[in-house]
Amino acid sequence: MAVDITIPSPGESITEVSLSGWLKDDGSYVEKDELLAEIESDKATLELRAPASGTLMIVTKKGDGIKVGAVVASIDATSAKPAGAPPAKQVASGTTTPAATAASDSVRASSVAKKVAAEKGVDLAHLAGTGPSGRVMKDDVLAASAKPQSAVPAAKPVVTAPPAGSRGVRREKMTRLRQKIAERLVHAQHTAAMLTTFNECDMTEVMRLRAEHKEAFEKQFGIGLGFMSFFVKAATSGLRKYPRVNAYIVGQGAEMEVELHDYSDIAVAVGTEKGLVVPVLRNTETMTFAGIEAAIKDFAIRAKDGKLSVDEMTGGTFTISNGGVYGSLMSTPILNPPQSAILGMHTIKKRAVEDPKNPGQVAIRPMMYLALSYDHRIIDGAEAVGFLVHIKDLIEKPERLLFA
Repeated sequence: MAVDITIPSPGESITEVSLSGWLKDDGSYVEKDELLAEIESDKATLELRAPASGTLMIVTKKGDGIKVGAVVASIDATSAKPAGAPPAKQVASGTTTPAATAASDSVRASSVAKKVAAEKGVDLAHLAGTGPSGRVMKDDVLAASAKPQSAVPAAKPVVTAPPAGSRGVRREKMTRLRQKIAERLVHAQHTAAMLTTFNECDMTEVMRLRAEHKEAFEKQFGIGLGFMSFFVKAATSGLRKYPRVNAYIVGQGAEMEVELHDYSDIAVAVGTEKGLVVPVLRNTETMTFAGIEAAIKDFAIRAKDGKLSVDEMTGGTFTISNGGVYGSLMSTPILNPPQSAILGMHTIKKRAVEDPKNPGQVAIRPMMYLALSYDHRIIDGAEAVGFLVHIKDLIEKPERLLFA
C-alpha cells in the first residue's frame, strides 16, 4: 500500500511552497515520523516527516514550487526494512562528545544538517558552512563525514572577492520568504501615504541603569537585560496614549474604516539569512522586562533555524526595527502592512549636545536617532511627533516607565 506525502498548509492565504532539500534518497527505507525534507513558505520553514515506515519514492526535486496539498512523494508501506539496517535514530560510530554536542547546538545550521550531523557523528562546531551567512548545510556535513573529524578544518576559509577585472554574472532563485517580503514592501509604498519623522534620544540613563542592574537581572531571571525591552515598554505606553498609531485601515473607498486596538501586539524585526521576519510579542502591556527579553531571545534563536510558526509572525499592531545592531546611523523604515506605523532604532554614537543639567554647556553624550514611519492617511503629523517625543522622554528618564 502506498501512502502519499502531501504538502501541509503552513497557514491561511499560503498556496505555494518550495522544497529546500530531501534528507533521504529516492528508494531508501524510512521510519515513520523520520525527518525527510524542509519546505519553505513565504513566512516560515517547516519540516516534512514520514507518515509511515517503508520505501520512499520521490516525485519532486529541490527548489520546485509546489502547491499546498500536492503529492511530493509516497511511501511503499508494504516493503520490508532491509536486513541489518540500523535503527533510523541510531547515531553512527564516532559520536561527538557532550561538549562537542553543546558547541554544535550554537552553530548556525539547517535542521536537516543538524539531523545528518547527529546520525553521522559530525561535530558542527568544526565545519565551515557554505550556505548563506556561513550557515552549515546538509552537503557540508556529508562532505565532513567522508573524512576523519580531525581532518576537518577548525577555521572557516576566507571568502575571497572575484579577481579585479572579472565580469562574471551569477543568478540565484529568490526564496519564497524573500519574494513575499518584496511584495509587501512594494505594496506598502504604493498604498500608504508614508512619511517619516525623526528625533534623537540621550541613552545615558538607560545605559546607566542597564550597567547597574545587569548582573542582578541576569542572576534573577536567567536572561540578559538589553535595550529592546526599554523601547518595547516605551512604545507600548505611546500606543496607549496615541491609539491611532496602533490602528489599521480596513476596507477601500467609501467602505474604509479605522480599526482601533485595545491591546498592543508589537512585532520585533529579526534578520536571518533568508530575509527579515517579524515575530510578534502579544499583549506587551502585560509583559515584564524579563518576559520581553526572554521572548525576543527565543524568537531570534528559532528564526535562524526557520522554526517560527506562521501564527507567531502575523497579527502585530506595531513594529520595532533595530537597525542599530548592524551599525545603521539613520534610516526610514518601511511600514509592515496592515500596520500604520513602525519605529526604527539606530546605533548609539557619542555626540556633542547641550548638557540638560547645564543649559548652554556642551557635553558628550551617547545618542541614538529614532525614526517613526507612519501612514499619514490615519495618523496626523502632530500625533506622530507626539508619539516619538513620548518615547524619547521615557528613554531619557526611564524611571517614568514605572508610571507609563
